[in-house]
Amino acid sequence: MGFSDFALHPDILKAVAACGLEVPTPVQEQAIPFAIEGRDVLATAATGTGKTAAFLLPTMSRLLGEPVRRGPGAPVILVLAPTRELAGQVTRAVRAFGKFIRMWSVEIVGGMPYREQLRQMARPVEVVVATPGRLLDHVRAGRLDLSKVEALVIDEADRMLDMGFSEDVAAIADACPADRQTLLFTATLDRRMEALARALLRDPVRVAIEARLSAPDIAQSVYYADDMAHKRALLAHFAAQPEVTKAIVFAATKRDADDLARELAEAGHAVSALHGDMSQGQRNHTLKRLHDGRIRILVATDVAARGIDVRDISHVINFDLPRAAEDYVHRIGRTGRAGATGAAVSFAGRDEGGLVARIERFTHAPLPVAVVPGLEPQLPRRAPYRAAPKRTGGFAPHAPAGAHKGKDAGARPWKSGKPVRGKGGEAARKRA
Repeated sequence: MGFSDFALHPDILKAVAACGLEVPTPVQEQAIPFAIEGRDVLATAATGTGKTAAFLLPTMSRLLGEPVRRGPGAPVILVLAPTRELAGQVTRAVRAFGKFIRMWSVEIVGGMPYREQLRQMARPVEVVVATPGRLLDHVRAGRLDLSKVEALVIDEADRMLDMGFSEDVAAIADACPADRQTLLFTATLDRRMEALARALLRDPVRVAIEARLSAPDIAQSVYYADDMAHKRALLAHFAAQPEVTKAIVFAATKRDADDLARELAEAGHAVSALHGDMSQGQRNHTLKRLHDGRIRILVATDVAARGIDVRDISHVINFDLPRAAEDYVHRIGRTGRAGATGAAVSFAGRDEGGLVARIERFTHAPLPVAVVPGLEPQLPRRAPYRAAPKRTGGFAPHAPAGAHKGKDAGARPWKSGKPVRGKGGEAARKRA
């Protein structure tokens, strides 16, 4: 099947060809026909599967095929993205697919001047790509009218929930017409996501792309480390390998990202950090340097790395394993893109076997264990801590000595990847 087999507008097909797209990916093949018909779609698809085209091509094509109610600050297509980087990626795709048509698009994200956004919204606009927090600011101030939205797209909805955006998304959906088309894309479908889908979608078509299909050309391996010094030695080893032509290293915190980037720079590598404490201008500049090849290694946190669209990433290195298994799929999806091959290397502490097992259950595939000659682990791995079952009546038996220090995420529910509430959630909304 080719894109010409879909009932897409001729000018959209012309732009698709100009972008070098020839064969639809599975998510595009399954979602586009229903989206063109105006059906609501609930799709589970990981990063790197072509989901951006899966929702933009049909919605933009429908926009051209029927009379449009245009007006200043009144979009017809609204795309919500969890981060500024992902919003930028979607905006670039809108402009690429709209190359041969007159379609005004606006990007509304936090960290950008209000004045410039107001100037862009002052004219008739067809497509708005936005992060929820800044979009709601404009809606509540009366600067943006969502009453003419015909298609609402929620991209990476699972990340929206993790960042505490569920109430914002609901408020935005309420401001849109009830008879709109809604397309929801998520990497995972748990109970929280099912509840959101029930609230937003009407009789949706279900599209499911297995997570393991998202990385068919990515060689994956896990290296166990005795301690933090061992992990740093492993990172230094891989950073020095000539086959690592361009890499993203994932760290758990912003401070870790800065520290690792500084250590790699001191070792002579072209490296930079990317995290939420950087301004939007700094983040854009860093990504451009990565894209242009002036940076060889990018050390990033999960939130900042969402939306990175660089096609020639040879390696993804998980210096810190993600607490949520679905984040692993998002991370490694940064390599092996557009039919290329890639490698995903993960470092695991001796007590992180539970996290490795969680990833294996989620991806339905084992993570091969490997070693670097001369850097083999010397200490035995610890078995994942499991809390003893509670007894009926009386007190639960005491946990083993030192159990409070267990690193297994299952023993620490506050690290389980659930939506951050309170001050943390508010901080995430402001960063986006």
